[in-house]
Amino acid sequence: MKFGTKAIHGGLKPDPSTGAIMTPIYQTSTYVQDEVGFHKGYQYSRTKNPTRSALEANAATIENGKFGAAFGSGIAAIDCLLKMLQPGDEVIATHDLYGGSYRIFKTIFEKYGIVFHFIDLNQTDLLKKTINEKTKLVWVETPTNPTLQIINIREVASITQVAGILLAVDNTFATPYLQTPLDLGADIVMHSATKYLGGHSDTVLGLLITNDPAIAEEIYRIQNSSGAICGPMDAFLVLRGIKTLHVRMKQHCENAKEIACFLENHPKVDKVYWPGLKHHPNHHIAKDQMLDFGGMISFSLVGDHLGDALKVLKKVSVFSLAESLGGVESLIGHPVSMTHAAIPKQERMKAGIVDSLIRLSIGIEDKDDLIADLKNALD
Repeated sequence: MKFGTKAIHGGLKPDPSTGAIMTPIYQTSTYVQDEVGFHKGYQYSRTKNPTRSALEANAATIENGKFGAAFGSGIAAIDCLLKMLQPGDEVIATHDLYGGSYRIFKTIFEKYGIVFHFIDLNQTDLLKKTINEKTKLVWVETPTNPTLQIINIREVASITQVAGILLAVDNTFATPYLQTPLDLGADIVMHSATKYLGGHSDTVLGLLITNDPAIAEEIYRIQNSSGAICGPMDAFLVLRGIKTLHVRMKQHCENAKEIACFLENHPKVDKVYWPGLKHHPNHHIAKDQMLDFGGMISFSLVGDHLGDALKVLKKVSVFSLAESLGGVESLIGHPVSMTHAAIPKQERMKAGIVDSLIRLSIGIEDKDDLIADLKNALD
């Protein structure tokens, strides 16, 4: 079954009681049981809800996984994953990553005895050197947020499998339409479904997906015990968003290609970060492990002055200055002061997150209007 068909039908069946083709929003906290121990598979909605179950099955299908778990946010999904670890365990993460991920690693779990190492995961010798007997997890973002670096999932997986440690991939930027990390050797995939999967900037939700039944059992145990679940309305909205994911992603990618080329040729732009550009350091890896190059672009300005970046942010009119990404509307943001403010400056600089860096989430508007808006702001 090809992706577009899986997105619409994968893991889903018409409602058995009415035949409704759309999964109903089961807005209920509890379920009547025939007698003690005899029920229809549902007892309490923190543990299991039919709308959430439908989303979990659908999300697993499009990631070529067997088990899915939905949470109240992407960070709640990461929180669940990290709760699989023990004090003294060590995690190796990419040094260029979402500020919220860095924040939960350093300010929440580090104080419970989890040790984090942030390195360039494209340096496989460094990865091998950093792994020790306490390493339990490698955390990958690819493309990374915000400098759109590409990490070779298959290569990292070959190292983690030999070492017997878990590999988790944040697949938010790529989406399962462009990239399926489980097929490349990952053990767990995480999504902030708030972004492209929901696709309409109207809900907050996170997902974990795996093929390993033992990992899935532990995820479900923590999900039920900690209770950081999504509500049925949010599950319904993401289910609806996934049905058009493949259509939207094609337009996101097409628009991004035109805008990246425009920015690359603008005299006030210093560097453009988009894996579809042939001079991107890992363009060849992106071509191999992704179907297309995504709808996220970052760029820095000549001279790297903070004030210049702030002027651009203020002058756009079609782009909206806002956090988040992946909606049908185009967004513009400033990582240093917005999404990555939680990361210390010295760590940001190591990852190339300079003061003038601007991040774009390219929507599905007419690309000529988007280019004209950027041109006006830059000029």
